[in-house]
Amino acid sequence: MTELWVQRTGSRRYVGNSSRGATVQIGSEDVEGVFTPGELLKIALAACTGMASDITLARRLGDDYDATVRVSGDADRESETYPQLNEVLELDVSELGDPEAVKRLLVVAERAVDRSCTVGRTLKAGTRVSLTIETD
Repeated sequence: MTELWVQRTGSRRYVGNSSRGATVQIGSEDVEGVFTPGELLKIALAACTGMASDITLARRLGDDYDATVRVSGDADRESETYPQLNEVLELDVSELGDPEAVKRLLVVAERAVDRSCTVGRTLKAGTRVSLTIETD
């Protein structure tokens, strides 16, 4: 299992790490060159949607199909939540031609996302989070 952790590098600045060697810069909105934790949540959702639909779309559009998943949603600062996240999957389906084929593809892609996107499924279902604080 991949280990994940963040390490503080400065005031409201962290580096996210994985045991597979990946890193990501994290910080507050006023820091250049970093993602906020909320932005990472949104990116995780968009990436999950893209990856969950990838095989289905590649099968019908070819391995080199173009796709962009945009995600947005404002935080409610009173409750410190994102009450609504909106995704838009942008696809070039011009090669399909047939509107019925496009409609079928979109239904199958949406089903694949609903079935396989762990991040989206977790956000929709809600999850329990526990925090343990260890001291030296």
